[in-house]
Amino acid sequence: MEFACGFIYVPPVTRNDGQRPGVTKRSALLPPVNRVRPRMPPPPPPPTNDPKNSKIFTSTTKIQEQVEKSQEVKKLVKPESIYENEEFYRQTEAATATGQQQTFPRKTALLPPHMRPAANSRGSPSHDQPINSQVFTHDLPQGETDLMPEYVMVLPSRLPDSSSQKSPSVASVSPSTTSKESSAKDPLPGNPNVVLISLGKLLSEEKEQALRHKPTLCPHCGSVLDSCYYNVENQCHFCQFWEWSNLPHLPPSLLFSLNPDEPPCAADPLLLFCIDISGSMSITSQVTVKNHVTYESRLEFVQEAVVLCVQRLSEQQPDIRVGLITFNNHVRLHGYGSLGSHILSGADLIDSNCIKEAAASFPTPPPLSLTKDFLQSQVKGLTESGTTALGPAALLAVAMASRQPGSKVIICTDGKANTGLGNLEEEENDARTLLSSTIFYQDLGEYAANQGVTVSVLSIEGTDCRLDELGRLADRTSGRVVIASPNMLHQEFENIIMNRTIATHCSVTLLLPKSLSVRGERESAHKAVREVGNVDPDTEITIQFGASQHDSQVSPPASGSCVSIQLQIRFRQKNGQTRLRVITANRDVTDDSSAALSSLSLAIIQLNSSQVSAALAVRGRFLDARKEGELQKKLIERAIEHNHSVKDKETYQDWVKTMEPIYNNIHDITRRQCVMSDSQFLTDAGAVLLYNMKHCNRKSISEKRRQQT
Repeated sequence: MEFACGFIYVPPVTRNDGQRPGVTKRSALLPPVNRVRPRMPPPPPPPTNDPKNSKIFTSTTKIQEQVEKSQEVKKLVKPESIYENEEFYRQTEAATATGQQQTFPRKTALLPPHMRPAANSRGSPSHDQPINSQVFTHDLPQGETDLMPEYVMVLPSRLPDSSSQKSPSVASVSPSTTSKESSAKDPLPGNPNVVLISLGKLLSEEKEQALRHKPTLCPHCGSVLDSCYYNVENQCHFCQFWEWSNLPHLPPSLLFSLNPDEPPCAADPLLLFCIDISGSMSITSQVTVKNHVTYESRLEFVQEAVVLCVQRLSEQQPDIRVGLITFNNHVRLHGYGSLGSHILSGADLIDSNCIKEAAASFPTPPPLSLTKDFLQSQVKGLTESGTTALGPAALLAVAMASRQPGSKVIICTDGKANTGLGNLEEEENDARTLLSSTIFYQDLGEYAANQGVTVSVLSIEGTDCRLDELGRLADRTSGRVVIASPNMLHQEFENIIMNRTIATHCSVTLLLPKSLSVRGERESAHKAVREVGNVDPDTEITIQFGASQHDSQVSPPASGSCVSIQLQIRFRQKNGQTRLRVITANRDVTDDSSAALSSLSLAIIQLNSSQVSAALAVRGRFLDARKEGELQKKLIERAIEHNHSVKDKETYQDWVKTMEPIYNNIHDITRRQCVMSDSQFLTDAGAVLLYNMKHCNRKSISEKRRQQT
């Protein structure tokens, strides 16, 4: 667990931004506010000749009266007949004529209190007093001067003379000192409170011995209360308010085994190729081999890539189990050896239960060392024809791979699904069909993640596959979404296969004190839960947090105090053992902007900005994505200006290029409006860009930077 800032930064309380003290601006990461529409329309305004409207004119005339009094107009203007209480003004005129002091009833108004000239400023100005230095005081009752509004500024009765001794004031402070002090207290743009969780490192197979006893959990928030391997804590730090001296005394890291008595599972995961063999796969592309120009179809490119992958796997991982599923207007689950293939067609392609039963009844493939030759011959014998039953094939592959957590499914296609479940080609004519298909791929992604299956989608360059919908499978299961040229298919297959899964069923919980809250789409309290699913060695996630925004009664932690933050990672290893890793860290709180900027890690801030902006854009919240990105961009620019780092400036320029589609060119990655709603859907290139940004990590960013240079 790494923090982008060396402190927990809490913006200083200011009153110049038009906000209430202790209230920060609402984060763009939070869901939009659901405004309640009134059930009844507001009443119509009263007619102009309504006697009640005379109050408006009365208020206007009172303002005029205050202005005239401030200029010491001795003659009182007699109100016109539009006033609703003429008796009040007659009493005022009589009291003025007799020299008696009139006591006015106190009234509540939205206007500032009445201002009258001070006693020492009545009459003509003195020689040592400027003409325009007349001082006004407020007509407030005695003992209530502390109720003076913030927008009223009272000037001193005498302006300082140039010859007199200079008193400490803003003017006497040097500009450099003033700028430094103000910059140290100015609230930072964006949010420096970001935590980075490198799941690949934390969950990699280690020799650390796991504790066999179950952890003691808080029944309310689920925090771990164990202290030094003994259950001595009986109060939760995260459910109530604590002082810094009462922080929990937990070790920095604990590892628990949640099912120590369950025997480990030794079954190997599966690798399933799900290949499109529809008629569009016969389209050819020009290829130059040894100065000879030839033409190969898309299916031929896929066949060559799969055969090479099978050959390499048989040499390096002979025990791996590889299966083959093809689809056009029907779905074929290819057999091996003496076992024949199983075909689904017609009504079977719209029956999810029938598809799952077919997957459950089909035997698990033997090790690749026994099926390599047969599998390669089947791949080479494929021919293209028919439509594209991609949805049923994807469901069949996920259902079969779910036998063993950690299995992989690679879907390779060149067009939209148009047969059976998950039809994506009826968007122009039938919005209901498109909506049901969207729900189908969402549910299939949840089903695959719950079974520990990783699904990757690979499309061929120059095609339209609706990757914004298919990408939901890869997004939920931590798979990849790729657009590859035909001659690069083998390399992309290899990259997906080599990215091994080290843990499944992973969920991350971040616990904060009640004075802090998580900034996220579904998280606005002091506890965040992220369902990550499958984890590979490079998986990294980021979470933003800050001063509590959901409860106006909760004050942010005071500067100079210390708070405790706990991270819990629940996951399942490849052998089936379920573990819980607990990491607890204590952090100091500051409102000093300079201290926060000096300790800021721009790499973590940039990674978080890329992930959260892409996550918002994928859900169609393009304006919020741009707003969030711009705020973090200003924070990075201020940190670079403060730290004067040349290296950070170069990294920042590369990062800005990566974020350009979200900042300025969002229209380049969206397609025309759909009949389903008024929002814009992503193109295939836009879907690939945003899904990869959402799951990017520091390694992928550095590799992309090297490729650009």
